[in-house]
Amino acid sequence: MTISPKAFALVAYRQDPGCFVHVLLNGLDLHEKGHTVKIIIEGAATTLLAKIDNLAPPLPALFKKTMDQGLLEGYCLACATQWGTQTEAEASGLLPLSDMKGHPSMAQYIDKGFTIINF
Repeated sequence: MTISPKAFALVAYRQDPGCFVHVLLNGLDLHEKGHTVKIIIEGAATTLLAKIDNLAPPLPALFKKTMDQGLLEGYCLACATQWGTQTEAEASGLLPLSDMKGHPSMAQYIDKGFTIINF
């Protein structure tokens, strides 16, 4: 039985590196299985962008791999500003997402057929 690929928006909220690893692993797994994936960094998870290279393996390598494969959609501009990591978030090369009063709008992904999964 063949199941058609689907689109998933994986939203990382937590400041927990272990949780973030699972977001990246799931994103890569879904992508490798033919699904469309967008990873959005929200809330306290934006603080991880300031220290990504200094976090325990495998996080830095997974982050680079998801970045290289174009799976990282961007970060919440309002949250990065609130958590004081906007400069580091900008330096990461990710796009600031702010189309809903400074935050990324989930409606745009739902309108495009994405299933939203929050971590």
